[in-house]
Amino acid sequence: MADKHEKTHKNKGKAVVNHGGYGGLWFLGFIGSLVYYLHFHSGTFWLVVLAILKAIVWPAFLVYHLFALK
Repeated sequence: MADKHEKTHKNKGKAVVNHGGYGGLWFLGFIGSLVYYLHFHSGTFWLVVLAILKAIVWPAFLVYHLFALK
């Protein structure tokens, strides 16, 4: 661990992060699920809030249904 810290120190404090490229993909998934849920839950203010909350936690729904297949 010390070697890694020394390497970033030698590069004048610049740290290279090689992971984290999936943020855009997750954002597109969020937008797609938001459109999907707004299509079914549009009408009142609270249904739109429910659609936004479902769009935030859509990966949990995906994992739940994938585990339910087994």
